[in-house]
Amino acid sequence: MQLYDMIDLDQLSVEEIMDLIALSDSIRKNPWAYRESCRGKIMATLFYEPSTRTKMSFQTAMYRLGGEVIGFDNPENTSVSKGESLKDTITVVSGYADVIVMRNPREGAAAAASLYSKSPIINAGDGGHLHPTQTLTDLVTLYNEKGRLDHLRIGLCGDLKNGRTVHSLIRTMTRFPGSSFVLISTPELALPKYVRDVMDAAGCCYTEAASLEQALPELDVLYMTRIQQERFASLEEYERQKGVFVLDGVKLRSARPDLKILHPLPRVDEITVDVDNDPRASYFDQTVYGVYARMALILTILQSRDRPEKRKIPRSTHPHRCSNPKCITQTEHYLPSLFTEAGDMLLCSYCDGGTLI
Repeated sequence: MQLYDMIDLDQLSVEEIMDLIALSDSIRKNPWAYRESCRGKIMATLFYEPSTRTKMSFQTAMYRLGGEVIGFDNPENTSVSKGESLKDTITVVSGYADVIVMRNPREGAAAAASLYSKSPIINAGDGGHLHPTQTLTDLVTLYNEKGRLDHLRIGLCGDLKNGRTVHSLIRTMTRFPGSSFVLISTPELALPKYVRDVMDAAGCCYTEAASLEQALPELDVLYMTRIQQERFASLEEYERQKGVFVLDGVKLRSARPDLKILHPLPRVDEITVDVDNDPRASYFDQTVYGVYARMALILTILQSRDRPEKRKIPRSTHPHRCSNPKCITQTEHYLPSLFTEAGDMLLCSYCDGGTLI
């Protein structure tokens, strides 16, 4: 498999995704065979937002492959705080590192970074948009815990509006036969239209549920998410939404015995601690699978050939600017205006935001 950047799992065919899952399984079962695979390579982790699992998972993955890690986890301690553009940061760091892992609160930031980087870019989360390596982690977990990725009834609960892990997982699972979804959220945190459009285009069945109790008996997988305070404009708005959906041992009595409970973490109060000892709880195992998933991804990217010597910056395709206030183009004004047409809509090539023509 030839893989340069990892911005969105949509870049990969189902067969290529399964190849990554198989490689992660090989690494998990025989880690010593891979311990020198990235000797002499450097990975930069550029985290413009706080992270525990994703950052440490990537760092662990690179160290276990024999490589080294540089980077930052607080932009206030870097030239970003002085007003340095994303373009300049990426241009400089890509001269230091063989691969760059980036998390940024702006949607479409990873795609923007890939235009200027001399090294491959891995998207570790761009605002509320996508989180492809978490989805790869989820797929590795599901494949190992359920034994398949097809014909799964998946419940997604919590902040479906801003949950980039939810968006990525749905987009990918629609590509596997028989996938269906139950959307469990408040109206204010409902799934965005562009993700619903993906399900509609794939012909996937999905329903909405007002409570966990209503949804649990029919699920193969429950994907819980926290209500993300950092995505709300005000504390009052956040307080109105948090704590609406809480999974506990009592609710689990109605669930199937082979249910698997996933969560990208961190959790706040949406899963009570008594659930941790339930054999259906897979969210801590999920963090371990994530290391092997990211080892497989890093190794595949660094072993790929035919890298472009210099990236060609595309010209703007439309005079409009993206209307999404969270899009990276709202702050990095030098970026070319890139859209694709979808009916009477223009879809932003960075953040997937839609603008009427």
